[in-house]
Amino acid sequence: MNLIYKKEFDSLAKNIVIPFFLDEVKDDLIFAFAAIKQKIDFKGNLKEVQVLYHGEQYRKVYLLGLGKRTEIATHATVFRTLAATRNGLWENAVSVELSHLPVDIAFDAALGISLATYKPDSLKTEETIKTDFYSEKFELTFYHPDKRAAELAKEGIATAAVQKEMMYLIDLPSNIKTPGYLCNYIQTLSKKKNVDVKIFDHTELEKMGMYALLAVGKGSIHPPAMVQLNYEGLRSKTKMTTLGLVGKGITFDTGGISIKAAANMHYMKSDIGGAAAVLGVIMLAAALRLPVNLCGVLMLAENSVDAHSIRPGDVIKSYSGKTIEVIDTDAEGRLVLADGLAYLNKTYTPDTLIDLATLTGSCVMTLGYAAAGMFTNNQELAAGLSRAGNITGERVWQLPLWDVYKSDIESDVADVKNFSGKPVSGAISAAKFLEVFTDNHSAWCHLDIAGVAFGDSEFTKMKSATGWGARLLVEWMRDIHGSAP
Repeated sequence: MNLIYKKEFDSLAKNIVIPFFLDEVKDDLIFAFAAIKQKIDFKGNLKEVQVLYHGEQYRKVYLLGLGKRTEIATHATVFRTLAATRNGLWENAVSVELSHLPVDIAFDAALGISLATYKPDSLKTEETIKTDFYSEKFELTFYHPDKRAAELAKEGIATAAVQKEMMYLIDLPSNIKTPGYLCNYIQTLSKKKNVDVKIFDHTELEKMGMYALLAVGKGSIHPPAMVQLNYEGLRSKTKMTTLGLVGKGITFDTGGISIKAAANMHYMKSDIGGAAAVLGVIMLAAALRLPVNLCGVLMLAENSVDAHSIRPGDVIKSYSGKTIEVIDTDAEGRLVLADGLAYLNKTYTPDTLIDLATLTGSCVMTLGYAAAGMFTNNQELAAGLSRAGNITGERVWQLPLWDVYKSDIESDVADVKNFSGKPVSGAISAAKFLEVFTDNHSAWCHLDIAGVAFGDSEFTKMKSATGWGARLLVEWMRDIHGSAP
């Protein structure tokens, strides 16, 4: 996609998108672009579209409703919906008139239009008909008097590129995206960015004592792995790691011996949502040159079933040295996270430690598909993530970490057990389990993203990935640390 910025309107443009906030429609602006001279019935409601024509100029004018000015988290989706449904009519170019709007809308427009190019159809044998909208030849032009519109639009396109990589990996079938495939894919991807990658294979994991990660992957023919990503955006060599990230990357989750029901098990290809988010955060931070030092670990394994699988009642070791009684083998995500949290905290002592995981159905039952569960005892961190969530639309909601729930994970035969066995407060007891492996880190946060990383979409026929997580944490980091080194 070729991005073009102009301060003033080019009369040669053939496809023009003019967005308006609800009840802020400017008739004189419409008259300037379309061959009409009377007021039209257009209010600017969310996703409202009206097409006008200028016959002499052979021009189509798309009036686009952004909804309320305060609903900033929805604006990118509005542009994505328009682009996904109308791009076939745009041939090889579209222009967006933003001179009457805040310059920040340039980011939303570029993000939404760029995301509309994502389709999870790479494995179809019949060639999918594509227009120039999907090629590098397509021209996307923005008009705004403030030259910052160009930089914001570039950032929107860069953000979309990262999110599309995340979505691709999550939507990819599990027979392809084995832990080994992901290791190779991420290594190749990282070469395009200023990100260092280190792969820990099965042999190295054994030497390190990553016993919980190894236990989860025992039942699969595809050995587990850990991918470590490092991005250094600070010039000062004395500064320690600003943020440590741990992502759950279960490439397919059968539930193990505690096997899941068959219905919808095919969607368990999405259980790498946390790992994809960590990858996305680091790649986006590198693309935007954020002044932070990041270290992320992706804990990759396939939770399968065979004679070598861990069993309910087994007691396993962990990287931290603590022993774990396995009550439910379908509570495997917290096992791999336990090793990742302990490793990252011990090796890099990050200022802030955050893990992300599609962890519990309990969180989905609590918050639905609108927000991730947030668990932390650091209220400054909670407030910052909440602010970032409201801006980006990747919302979080804080749930308790009270010690009254600690008894749910107490074991008679090990230091801790991985599942309470109770039909209530499952997301909380999972977070209390993870807390054991943080060494009481003062700025640790667990994000349960089970309801937001993968779900129903207006853009696909089946459930699909959302690209959730990268925008949230990058917005939070920019709020705390600024934009560029």
